[in-house]
Amino acid sequence: MAKKKTSKKKEEKNLLENTHISNAGEMIEQRITDTIEMNFMPYAMSVILSRAIPEIDGFKPSHRKLLYTMYKMGLMGSSRTKSANIVGQTMRLNPHGDAAIYETMVRLSRGNEALLNPFVDSKGNFGKAYSRDMHYAAPRYTEAKLESICNELFRDIDKNTIDFVDNYDSSMKEPVLLPVTFPSILANVNVGIAVGMASSICSFNLKELCETTIELIKDQSHNCIETMPAPDFIGGGTILYNKEEMEEIYRTGRGGIKVRANYNYDKDFNCIDIKQIPPTTTAEAIIDKIIERVKAGSIKEITDVRDETDKAGLKITIDLKRGTDPDKLMAKLYKLTPLEDSFSCNFNVLVDGYPRVMGVRDIIIEWIRFRGRCVFRRVSFDLQKAEDKLHLLRGLEKILLDIDKAIAIIRQTEEESEVIPNLMKGFSIDEIQAEYVAEIKLRHLNREYILKRLKDIENLEKTIAEMKDVLSSKAKIRKIIIGELSEVIKKYAQERKTQILDCSDIEDEMNEPEVPDYPVNVFFTKEGYFKKITPLSLRMGGDHKLKENDEIIFSMETSNAKELLFFTDKCQVYKSRISDFADSKASVLGEYIPSKLQMDEGENAIFMVVTDDYKGFMLFLFENGKAAKVNLSSYATKTNRKKLIKAYSDKSPLSQLMYLPEDKNIVIETTGGRCLLVDTSIILPKAMKDTQGVACITLKKNQKISTLRDYNEGEFTRPSRYKAKSLPSTGAVISNEDVIKKNNVTFEGFE
Repeated sequence: MAKKKTSKKKEEKNLLENTHISNAGEMIEQRITDTIEMNFMPYAMSVILSRAIPEIDGFKPSHRKLLYTMYKMGLMGSSRTKSANIVGQTMRLNPHGDAAIYETMVRLSRGNEALLNPFVDSKGNFGKAYSRDMHYAAPRYTEAKLESICNELFRDIDKNTIDFVDNYDSSMKEPVLLPVTFPSILANVNVGIAVGMASSICSFNLKELCETTIELIKDQSHNCIETMPAPDFIGGGTILYNKEEMEEIYRTGRGGIKVRANYNYDKDFNCIDIKQIPPTTTAEAIIDKIIERVKAGSIKEITDVRDETDKAGLKITIDLKRGTDPDKLMAKLYKLTPLEDSFSCNFNVLVDGYPRVMGVRDIIIEWIRFRGRCVFRRVSFDLQKAEDKLHLLRGLEKILLDIDKAIAIIRQTEEESEVIPNLMKGFSIDEIQAEYVAEIKLRHLNREYILKRLKDIENLEKTIAEMKDVLSSKAKIRKIIIGELSEVIKKYAQERKTQILDCSDIEDEMNEPEVPDYPVNVFFTKEGYFKKITPLSLRMGGDHKLKENDEIIFSMETSNAKELLFFTDKCQVYKSRISDFADSKASVLGEYIPSKLQMDEGENAIFMVVTDDYKGFMLFLFENGKAAKVNLSSYATKTNRKKLIKAYSDKSPLSQLMYLPEDKNIVIETTGGRCLLVDTSIILPKAMKDTQGVACITLKKNQKISTLRDYNEGEFTRPSRYKAKSLPSTGAVISNEDVIKKNNVTFEGFE
């Protein structure tokens, strides 16, 4: 036993010595670029070439593997089989797992309604592309087979039209591409995200696409937009058509296409029914956004919105308040919700193993080249078969000269292995011809059968001549492609689902609905309450009702159509309109702004600005003595954003702020009794809202800024005493005569 243990230890020691890895456990220097090249680049290339970007046949590898598996399972035109069975078989080609395979099949199915031209005939619940929450059933419950259009994907695939390669374990062959007879790359929406690049291809109407391809085959200078004016989406909707922008997308393969939902107004129930939405959104996302806008007060014409989708298809119902104009409401909804959205185009396609972003014309030209190679290889395959058959019939023709001799040779040959050589010698034919003759059944060794076979020689010679003529003529190959495209149009053409609306025909409906404009007085209090009172109501009312210790810090005569900016103590600004507030009275507290505008918890409004043109500046004075002058236009937004962050700098606590319609003289007072007169024109304005500003006033220890106000002409006996020649400045202590003047004289704006 001791010897056995010793020998075992020696074996383990030898094994460790023989499996020693050089430099194992040692730290070595390696450039990060080398590490990325060795480790990350192969992964990136794999994702780009083998997963996310479609090839010129219109399919990603996962699509191609699934469809080819279904084709080999005999699911073309047969009865359906369980999806689980298809998924299991596909795993022989696709090792990425059953869930990924099934999700691929779901998207390719007719039931999911993701593709304009689906490839999988489905039965059962396959979910809906237009629904975020309507999930597909498990594969054990659903069934599928190939759609009839898949005949165009696999036509002549067994005639050497494309290359085959080994699958991942070399147990079977799979096609590199599919020999599609129409440009399927543009027939369906195809979106993928790779590493460092992405692809987003919209779908086009199959009839228009094939007609455009035919025209390009005839004339490569053909303008595609003439025969294929715009994309076509499975969900319908309406494309807002701009010819210049569409031509740019067709030329470069990049750009955005605006698509809006289609709706019907039901007078009987006073509601809007939406049955077609953009391809980039879902019914739930639209409903959520409408509800959000209603709660925010942006939309007031809606009483209810609900999802009424059923077996008949998508349906979003919006109930309206009495007297609401449905067209004006939809114009507002198009602007505020995903009922109008953009499809971003990025026509990135793998061509000969390289990703290329191409325009529509270039993609179709590339497909024509690919299809031309497929047709050439198919005709070459048929030619070889025809020549082989003709060769056999030539041998049979020689036998016709003396059938009895052939029978005699066979009968007189003693050994079976000598039959073929003897026939070859007797009739001067080769081994292949002799083998063919020898295999003819005895019942067929009659003159009638042989004469019928010999009639095929003339037809074969004619066919071979035609095929050779095709192979030597690109024009005839193109003619074949045109014929196939015409057949696709006859079999599978369908009317456009997506309407086209020229932008020039659209009224200026994107503008906000007309707001009633009339004079109002606005009031804003220190505690954050806001009132809008008409002049008549103000004259008839009494004193303002305020909370204890509250006071009005801003009042102004203005109009109902202007906008409001509320600056808060959390460096944010909230935007609203005066028209968003109901007319009030002096006898009420007013609306509490933090609650009305849904400010963050603990956030308070400290300043209000009224504007309609965003002209002028905001002046911020901080406790560190710095002043920041910001263009009010920096707070203007093209969208309806209600909240802007970083409205001013948070590097130092805010001391005072002021709205400047234009540059003027202002007065800054400190707790130390100093006063500084500043012309705001010497403070340069900034576009950045959160700029820290420039040093303005030098403060002594424990002193703070107490007041920021307008300067009134004649306020100081000697203004030059306080005038800032340059910044920063310490200002000057208020003189006795100015103190007396201030106490005895009332100036406009302060006492």
